[in-house]
Amino acid sequence: MNTRTAPAQAATAAGKEPGRPLIRRLAQTPEVGVVAACVVVFVALALDKPTFASAVNLQGMGFDLAQYGLIAIGESLVILTGGIDLSVGALLGTSVILMSWFDVRAGLPPLLAILITLAIAGTVGLIHGLAVTRLKMPPFVVTLVTYTVAQGVTLAITSGTSITGVSGMFGDIGQTYVAQIPFPLIVFAVVAAAAWFFLERTYVGRQVYAVGGNPEAARLAGIRGERRIVSMYVTSSLLAAIGGIMVLGRMGVGSASGVGVGWELSAIAAAVIGGVSLVGGQGRILGIVAGTVLLELINNGLTALQINSNYTNIVLGCVLGLAIVADRLRARGMARRT
Repeated sequence: MNTRTAPAQAATAAGKEPGRPLIRRLAQTPEVGVVAACVVVFVALALDKPTFASAVNLQGMGFDLAQYGLIAIGESLVILTGGIDLSVGALLGTSVILMSWFDVRAGLPPLLAILITLAIAGTVGLIHGLAVTRLKMPPFVVTLVTYTVAQGVTLAITSGTSITGVSGMFGDIGQTYVAQIPFPLIVFAVVAAAAWFFLERTYVGRQVYAVGGNPEAARLAGIRGERRIVSMYVTSSLLAAIGGIMVLGRMGVGSASGVGVGWELSAIAAAVIGGVSLVGGQGRILGIVAGTVLLELINNGLTALQINSNYTNIVLGCVLGLAIVADRLRARGMARRT
């Protein structure tokens, strides 16, 4: 089985060679670069704009971080299997509309509206996984179809207008603070911790790495790769819908204009910046979280510096390009060592 999977690297980076100096071990930890970048960017922005480090701004960043972070984790789980999910942003936006429609137009209790929407999102993820594993369709094509259909469904339901009058329960979820910490941020932290435990402390999680790192070797080892791939697509879609709950709670209306559009690029960027290999089998949750934090710092920092928002996508594209180049260089370096 491919030995370049993340658990093996994590064991080495965690310092299981006692003779190596601590600083050297930390320097060789895969996520140290992006974590250091987060610290540098935060300190630089805080020094230039004192309000950047204010409690109000940090709380606002916490809300944003939860929204992007949930779909980034889901996206990363799919990428670890060697796939890609281009539908997470559009599916999040559609989930916002579906929950609003079920709650307001269909008159369903908010909890039931949430459960039905999660069921629909899970079914979409199941279709993705089966199409990739059983029909051998390229993940790019399968999820691109969903991306297009989801946007069409959103416009068909709303006719381009927002759905108002949603239940206050959504606001309780999306705008509540627990000890001055945004509740959505706590949800994101719990999901990240669960994903970390799953990937690095369970046998099934190690199988996900194996399937993405070397599918043929995983098959010969008796691993049911198709099940692992399908489950990751389902998880990705469910996390997109959960992100939609947070967005709806924060906005208070089912908006059909631009919600979730392009967010899949931010999710992919966060994953790649955090060290997830686009070919699968490599990456850790710590890096994914750090990558999401870095993107949020950049986005919020551009706003704090009063830089035209039209340049945000340019910066995001440049950061993503650099991350992809770094990923390729990292893969080439690993190939030379093996």
